Parts: sequence; C-alpha cells; structure tokens
Amino acid sequence: MTYPTILVHLDRTGAFCQRADLAAGWAQAHGSHLVGLISTGLIDGIIPAEEILSGATDYIAECAEYLRHRAEAISLEFRELLSAHGPLSYEVRLIDSTTVDAVVRHGRTSDLVVLGQRDDDEVKDITTRDLPQRVVMEVGRPVLLVPYAGHFEGVPKNVAVAWDGSRESAVALRAAVPAMRQASKVTLVSCRAVHDDSSEERLLVPDMLAFLTRHGVHATAESDVTEIGVGDALLSRLSDLGADLLVMGGYGHSRFRELMLGGVTRQILAQMTVPVLMTH
Repeated sequence: MTYPTILVHLDRTGAFCQRADLAAGWAQAHGSHLVGLISTGLIDGIIPAEEILSGATDYIAECAEYLRHRAEAISLEFRELLSAHGPLSYEVRLIDSTTVDAVVRHGRTSDLVVLGQRDDDEVKDITTRDLPQRVVMEVGRPVLLVPYAGHFEGVPKNVAVAWDGSRESAVALRAAVPAMRQASKVTLVSCRAVHDDSSEERLLVPDMLAFLTRHGVHATAESDVTEIGVGDALLSRLSDLGADLLVMGGYGHSRFRELMLGGVTRQILAQMTVPVLMTH
C-alpha cells in the first residue's frame, strides 16, 4: 500500500502554504500525484464587503468574478510553491460546489486527503466550521490534518500511534504503514484511564508489533494508566516522545444526520501540536 494520489485542500487561510508544502513533501517521498483542490466559494464563500464596489450594476456577477479571481490566485501561489520542490506530478482543480462536498467527492478518488486544522481566528476565506470532522467521517480515506501553527517537515521521522485495539485504530494504523516505513522511530502508545477496566489482552500488542515488522516497520510499544484525561495524556506523551506525526482512529457516530466525534478525537483536533493521520 502506498499513496499514489494525494489530495490537498487549498484556501486563503494563513496556514495554506504550510499545508501545501507538507503535502508536496509527502507526494515526493511516496512518488504520488498531487491534486490541489480549491473550492471557488460560489456556493459557500465569504466575500469581504470592501472588495465589491457599492455601485456595481450586477452585484452577483461581480461577486462571482471576485471569487473566481481569488481561486485563480490561490492556484498560482500553489504552482509557484511546488516549483521549489523540483519535478512533481500534480494538477489543480477549481470546484464550484460547497467545500465539504468538493473535498469528500474528490477525496474518495484519492489515497490520502490533506486538510488544515480549524482556526477560529481565521476569517479570510471560506468558513466551514466542521470541515475536518465532516471529511474524516464521510470521505472513506485516511486524512492528514495539519496544525495551523508551527512548521513541519515533509516526511515524519518519529511517529506515535494511538493504539487501543479497536477497529478504528487498526484501520488508521494500516493506512499509516507507508508513512511509518520511512520513519526512524515508531511507538504504539496505549493510554488507559484508571477507571477503565478493559483487558490488556485485547490490545494484542505483541501481535501488532509482529504485523508491523512484516510490513517493514520496526516499532516499540508502551502502555500507560493515567489519572488525567486520555486526550491530555496522549498530547503530553507526544511531547515527551518528540513525535512529529500522530496516527489515530477517528471515533464517532451519526445522530439525526449530525456527525459527531468522540471527546478524545475532538480534543486532539482542537489541540493538535503535530500533524495527525486519522481515519474513520
């Protein structure tokens, strides 16, 4: 398994260049075709009032032209950024549908989807408050979520895997194998609350380590019982390990068409300090 096609969501947020640069690094490392996806905003875009003249004779046409030009500017910036990476197979897609629909539909024809972490202070572009959550739940592909703050190298060298023996964590671990093969250190981290009486046997840690070895990944494992929240413990352990990528399952369920993620998953999405490779 590799990532022959990587899709990265492009927008006008401040973290756009960091996200695109990281996606390009992954594409080079895995010999991938990189797709830059831009939602023009014709459906769900935000247009600063000062950008459209108050005396415009056709306000709708002026708005559409502004959004199209903005998308083309993002495309140009993306192409210029990729030129610094040397030869790379890529394309740019400008899509007029809503951002969520565009990323989910085109993400399903990709092997890995790269998104940015939500930044509540960022208002420059299309604001889809639940974009990461919706995509993780709906796309059916691994999603690489990039924090809006910080600088991250293209290829992770120190990977932490949140492992609890569940279906979600197993799927995420399998999806991360190509990335882990290129890492110099991989650690399976199992965090359990003191009141959690689940058996250690269900983790099958020795079997999982053997599975990874057969896939060319040499990993170690650790198990911690924590008196603080599991999310806090996991974030703390990431710092202690010096990890530059977290792999975890996206836990969630559907309720009256409202997509919900579990508490630990929501916390990681809100407080992530390193890129997170997540599946559901």
